[in-house]
Amino acid sequence: MLQLSATAIVCAARHHGETGVIVRLLTEHHGLIGGYVAGGRGRTLRPVLIPGNRVAAELSSRSDSQLPSARVELLESRGPWLGEPLAAAAIEWATALTANALAERHAFPALYAALGALLDAVCHAPSARGWAAALAGYEALLLRELGYGAPADRPDPDDFPAVLAALDSLGPRIARYPLADRRADVMAARAILRERLGKIG
Repeated sequence: MLQLSATAIVCAARHHGETGVIVRLLTEHHGLIGGYVAGGRGRTLRPVLIPGNRVAAELSSRSDSQLPSARVELLESRGPWLGEPLAAAAIEWATALTANALAERHAFPALYAALGALLDAVCHAPSARGWAAALAGYEALLLRELGYGAPADRPDPDDFPAVLAALDSLGPRIARYPLADRRADVMAARAILRERLGKIG
């Protein structure tokens, strides 16, 4: 039986049935958790379930084998930045990577904090030069947290070519290890982001 209330980051949302949505939420102490949001495709909840949003979530189920029911309330929206191509691509990639790389219900508090900080940087830095190094840092942290190893040193944020080189070195490792079973779909989002970053390099 599951009963929990937590602040969470929406990492994925897909339609289920005529009106529902299955979400994957990253929480600090419970890790990634899937849940069914009744009416999630409606006008009220659809903007709440955008990947990258921070929500207050309540999840409950009668057994561990049952998909929990989820109720969510918006705390912070990333919607205003989805019209910006670079920011939208970064949010899409970071949340898709998280949703697909992490096993459910394993706590990764460092990743929860880092993802929140990365999304804040994407949405509030003056340009991608202000958050690209944080993205490389998040990817490296995710690899280390999952036991695949990655350089601990971040590139100098002011050295944009070095940041792009760091991202290029991390890409094959991500595709080979945490996304080995689903890399074609998920890595496509990264390829779009990398192309857009290259245009400002």
